[in-house]
Amino acid sequence: MLPVGKLDSDVLKRIVIDKIKYKSEDVKVRAGVGEDCAVVGYGDYDCVISTDPITSSINDVGRLSIHISCNDIASNGVQPIAITLAVMLPKGTTEEDVEKIMAQAAKSAEDVGVEIVGGHTEITEAVNQPVIVSTAFGKVVAGESQSASDMRAGDVILMTKQAGLEGTGIICSDYEEELSKVLSADELAEGKRMLDDVSVVKEGVIAGKIGTHGMHDVTEGGILGAVWEMCNISGLGVLLDEDKIAVSEVTEKVCAHFSIDWKRLISSGCMIIVASAEKADDICAELGKNGVMVSEIGRVTGADEGLMLKKSDGNLEEIDPPKTDELYRVTGC
Repeated sequence: MLPVGKLDSDVLKRIVIDKIKYKSEDVKVRAGVGEDCAVVGYGDYDCVISTDPITSSINDVGRLSIHISCNDIASNGVQPIAITLAVMLPKGTTEEDVEKIMAQAAKSAEDVGVEIVGGHTEITEAVNQPVIVSTAFGKVVAGESQSASDMRAGDVILMTKQAGLEGTGIICSDYEEELSKVLSADELAEGKRMLDDVSVVKEGVIAGKIGTHGMHDVTEGGILGAVWEMCNISGLGVLLDEDKIAVSEVTEKVCAHFSIDWKRLISSGCMIIVASAEKADDICAELGKNGVMVSEIGRVTGADEGLMLKKSDGNLEEIDPPKTDELYRVTGC
């Protein structure tokens, strides 16, 4: 039986991606392990497309459904322009429940600057909590979409904001009563507010204009999972420094309470940006001007050097492929 969460990378490739045989000549970037978006050519422009579900949040599903797919578009350095929502709700859902979800989605879409152009809404016994699948679209001049396939040994690895943002926000929101025993009221409020910061559209568009060798919004699998997926696309290695990965004290406390690893906790709101040393300096400066926190956490290395994490104690640890996200160890679903 398969575990809860995203399919293991090897399983995904073997039983899903490798089953896709037909290839269209119009598709420039297609399904692959670690690829956030597909890119389809339309003459002078490319259409960038991404689909994602929200299955692990109850109270913030409408808000997250917008940000999760728009973040993927931004990871290609592209501004999202349109989004569709397939909304599946359990038996017993009220009109007020639907109104709350759509109010969240509408507000987040306005904040990002993306129009909700369609979708589907139904009540079904097939789910026991709200599930939304969103598909976002972006437009870019042909050939200007950015990808981890452009990574080069010696490139700088940057991350914006802090690790574990989305996971901490969901846990603090959905497990408020339990966490009130280990967090102060101010800390609990800080954790819940992290869901206000899950968009990476600003940093994706800014970095994209300067020029990157690939970006990845940090979703399931956390910081380590995102970096592993980028290296899987590029075929290169990496050396990360654990002490340079920004994480809040609240996230550390939440993860300690539930005995989970914040480095592998879903982290929407955090973007991994890979760039040449020269461009990295420019990106850091421009992000700083726009109020986006950014840290240098490592370097890209040759393939023969492997994927390594320098631990706080100085020892090196191999970065394994992403497994089930740590969030599911808390939610159990």
